[in-house]
Amino acid sequence: MMLYIDDDSVESALVRELRQAGHDVRTPAEAGLDGANDPIHLAYAIREGRAILTRNYDDFNELHLLIRDAQGRHLGVLTVRFARQKRRFLKPHEIVRALNKLEGAGVPIANEHSVLNHWQ
Repeated sequence: MMLYIDDDSVESALVRELRQAGHDVRTPAEAGLDGANDPIHLAYAIREGRAILTRNYDDFNELHLLIRDAQGRHLGVLTVRFARQKRRFLKPHEIVRALNKLEGAGVPIANEHSVLNHWQ
């Protein structure tokens, strides 16, 4: 899968594990977008034909709904929700596994907002 990782989710272990699993991953630093606003990140992902991976559920859900209501298109918003207890945060290998399960299930990803925590 072609992915763009939002600023709030970039960590070297996650990028490495996603790439090792065969995903084509682009980061804000690689795109020259460190610290950009969320709409800029999503617009970049759309232009580059990538789903976006983020931990920012609320803002990206609003952007997803705006695009849907305007009858626009995106290749998917994939969110990892923060757990109330830090020990329950998804680790990089769990995010990769959840992404692979979602993709393997044949569930539509394009134009959808999917929470990867549900695919553990």
